[in-house]
Amino acid sequence: MKIKTKQRPLASLIPLLLSGMSLSAMAQEVETATTDNELKFEVIQVTAQRRVQNLQEVPIAISAISGEKIANEAISDIFDIQDNTPGLIVFQGASSITPQISIRGVGTSSQNFGLESSVGLYVDGVYRARQSAMVNEYVDVDAVEILRGPQGTLFGKNTPMGAIHVRSVAPSHDDANGFLKLTVGNLGLISYSGATNVTAVEDTLSFRFTGSATQRDGSIDDLNFGDNTVNDRDRYTVKLQALYTPSEDVSLRIIADYGELDEICCGANPIVSNFEASGIPGRFGTDTAISQPPFNSNVIRAENFNDRVVATSFLPSSQMEDSGLSAELNWDINEQFTLTSISSYRDFSSDDRVDGDFAEIDFLDNNNNAEQRSLSQELRLAYSSDDLNIVGGVFYFNQEIDTLSYNKIDSDLNSFALNVLLRGALNPLLGGINQLSANTGGLIAPAALAGPEGTKFINAAAQEHESYAIFGQFDYKLTEKLTLTAGLRYTDESKDLKSKFTEEFTNGGDNPTFFSSVGNPAIPQSIVPGTLLFGAAAAGQALQLISTGVITPGTPQFGQAIQTFIPFQSQGWIFNALSPVTASRPDISAELNDEQVNGTLKLSYQANPKTLLYASFGTGYKSGGTNTDRIATAFDPVFDAETSEAFEIGIKKDFPKYGLRLNAAAHATTVNDFQANSFVGNGFNLQNAGDFDIKGVEVEANWMLSANTTLNLAFTHTEAEYASFDKGPCWTVTPFQTGQADPGQESTNPAVPNPFCNRAGDSPISQPENTGLLQLSHEFELGDSTYAVAAIDYNYVGEFFATSSNDPLSHIDSQGFVNARINITFEDYDTSVLIWGRNITDAQQVGLSAPPILQQGKLVGFYADPATFGVTVIKKF
Repeated sequence: MKIKTKQRPLASLIPLLLSGMSLSAMAQEVETATTDNELKFEVIQVTAQRRVQNLQEVPIAISAISGEKIANEAISDIFDIQDNTPGLIVFQGASSITPQISIRGVGTSSQNFGLESSVGLYVDGVYRARQSAMVNEYVDVDAVEILRGPQGTLFGKNTPMGAIHVRSVAPSHDDANGFLKLTVGNLGLISYSGATNVTAVEDTLSFRFTGSATQRDGSIDDLNFGDNTVNDRDRYTVKLQALYTPSEDVSLRIIADYGELDEICCGANPIVSNFEASGIPGRFGTDTAISQPPFNSNVIRAENFNDRVVATSFLPSSQMEDSGLSAELNWDINEQFTLTSISSYRDFSSDDRVDGDFAEIDFLDNNNNAEQRSLSQELRLAYSSDDLNIVGGVFYFNQEIDTLSYNKIDSDLNSFALNVLLRGALNPLLGGINQLSANTGGLIAPAALAGPEGTKFINAAAQEHESYAIFGQFDYKLTEKLTLTAGLRYTDESKDLKSKFTEEFTNGGDNPTFFSSVGNPAIPQSIVPGTLLFGAAAAGQALQLISTGVITPGTPQFGQAIQTFIPFQSQGWIFNALSPVTASRPDISAELNDEQVNGTLKLSYQANPKTLLYASFGTGYKSGGTNTDRIATAFDPVFDAETSEAFEIGIKKDFPKYGLRLNAAAHATTVNDFQANSFVGNGFNLQNAGDFDIKGVEVEANWMLSANTTLNLAFTHTEAEYASFDKGPCWTVTPFQTGQADPGQESTNPAVPNPFCNRAGDSPISQPENTGLLQLSHEFELGDSTYAVAAIDYNYVGEFFATSSNDPLSHIDSQGFVNARINITFEDYDTSVLIWGRNITDAQQVGLSAPPILQQGKLVGFYADPATFGVTVIKKF
């Protein structure tokens, strides 16, 4: 029903906010408005404090997205959720199952299974240990809650920066709660989903069945494998729930779910090419070399990035299976006490294959397989009265993770290493050794292959992780308007961590360790490491003396001279010096034990029913671990726990007279021993970076321009920088392209730079200072029992650096994209038709980027989705 009311324009409200007018005076003015003239705001219920509350009464910076909004805005997964959530950033990595999720500037790479997430992930109250498990279709969802700030008390596995909680629609003893949904769209999109509720025993036992299947062609062409091949969709989910309520006081909800994903993902292309240095004429890079014989590769230039065409030697693949069983028991002991138990078992597995060189050249094939199993048990007792609410309990979590990954050397690496990386400098030496071998009838062995095809560098890791926690939190009304909230959590973590690094050579030999990168570790700066240069010089000198007759066979000097050839007569002699990912590493066996006390303290003031003011302090924690990859020898493979401390002040305010709801928060957070995982062009550096400071403001506003028209605004300003980061990654692109030195490089000898740089003062990877959403929607009648809602969104992402080193040439300008939709509802038929478009201007979006392995001066960026359009039909029953 339309409500006719005289609306005061926002322009008249802004001066009030900017003036010195007190909140109480403003509230008094609002309260004088008559009920008939006030537009009613939606009451959004959340469970952020482990009980059902009105979002406007919870002293936490929280965004809640309803299931209805998810359906009406064609939101399909966690990548779409960020469009509606200030402070949440989700970027696509090298595969579908390695997203990076961050809140308020802090996230965790999911590429390394040794890391836990800085953002806690929960589905129906159950902790999901892998970020990858959140990558699937959102179907039959009741709401998604995004909590910003440390969650160190109530949420099962406390986390330093926030939590995302997905709540499914629960079974109901009312059968009229089902739907069928069909979506078709461009790129061959077709998606089916549905849910139905079945009551087996009236008011006692009900079941809910939910399922979905989504297929879509790729959004990227591959020169070798065809159009619309890369970044496709192939996802499937099923869920069975049972609700048993033997009495009004007891309910048992059991959930069994299964999901799988099998996709060709993910595509990346140069955003900076290295055919020729942009600022140094005559300096040519690897792109020039591999586009010529003997490789003759198709190489995409940076200026063709927007063409969405890649050239790869094989298609990347991402596969995942995720399943679980949970049981939630709620017992209302009496009017004041409620006992809740949540038990769960999860089983997760993933397998991905990545073209590690991101080019049409066969030199590196990266494969990763992981299996994770977890058990969790949470037991909570809640007490509620008029002035006091208490939640306390215990939490247990146990998981086992087994990972097996390997890098396989392909046919082009040997020639690439000798003729591109070493620029043919050692070819005369190798030719001379071969000639000497021929002259001696093979008594002196010939030179061996530097990088033989088929060699595998295998990393196997096993983790056993056990966590216990005791927690409690209370809200106490000091006065009718003033509430004190306090909570504590004690956590005991233990981990048994083992990693084994092996090499498989085609001849059965071991990885030669004659040469290493220790002499000159900055391989991207000077690809020939110091020990290799020294060994080549010694062998070259010996060969010269032999060939000129200064040293003759049969003499002691001859025996000493040919000893210098031995390294180059050993198959795979370049591997140990080439990169950490192809170097020998000692096995790891570590036990970690940690105890932490975390908590929160909040003071909230309910000035009136429409105004909440609050201030809070909280701490968060995630445990340490071991790197499951091969990393540079300068870094300890064992890293410590990450902790956080955060201050926040906020206001949640409704102005019914103006049709305005305003929620805002200002925050300041320090993360200690931040766990940074940086790819630097020849491997990953995973370490405790040091301290990390974040401060910012967040605003969410909902303005009802009329009873039928709504304007939504979400804005964040986040200033995040490393207070200290002594062993950070170095620039790898700008020095090649322009010759400009990295100011974080602390070595005073340009010929022997440090393998790391000081990154203090830099911002985290892919973190914009400003993000925003402006959304306008209007509802109008089309006829009896038929109405429509039209909406358009503008999403803004500010400029950022797409590499963890803040390399200047990885700077990404601000980006904006537009979504639009019209939803037509036929009430008489319980049917709606949604016509939607996402990124309708086809803006190119770049999130994460990386310097491809062993290709100095080059940077590739991963593609987000292009413009997508579709029609969704939903039939409710």
